[in-house]
Amino acid sequence: MSSNPTNPLTPYQLVGEAAGIARLVERFYLIMETDPQAQAVRAVHGPSLKEASEKLQDFLSGWLGGPPLFMLKHGHPRMRMRHMNFAIGEVERNQWLYCMRKAMADCSLAPELVQGLEKGFVELALKIQNRD
Repeated sequence: MSSNPTNPLTPYQLVGEAAGIARLVERFYLIMETDPQAQAVRAVHGPSLKEASEKLQDFLSGWLGGPPLFMLKHGHPRMRMRHMNFAIGEVERNQWLYCMRKAMADCSLAPELVQGLEKGFVELALKIQNRD
């Protein structure tokens, strides 16, 4: 993701930098943990969501134009390869997007930011889907 020519701020800045990403990811995983509509995607994760939460925060930092924390800690994201050991089909993909959409709404992100993030999140979700 990159900044918009009419708005020189990066998505990282618009989301609220590290604190905003932490809030978004915390809300995302709370929805995944508690919402019955996210059971299939929750089941893909292990018993703890701590590691996934930390990695998503690090990934989003760089992806949104902030510090490339994931790259510094883990190397290139290689999203598809890193998710191959998890059965991610259409149901899991759609539930992941459901959780992210709810988290963005719950965090009251600006509509223009949500629109841009939505497009990027759909592309990411399609990339990591590895089952029909």
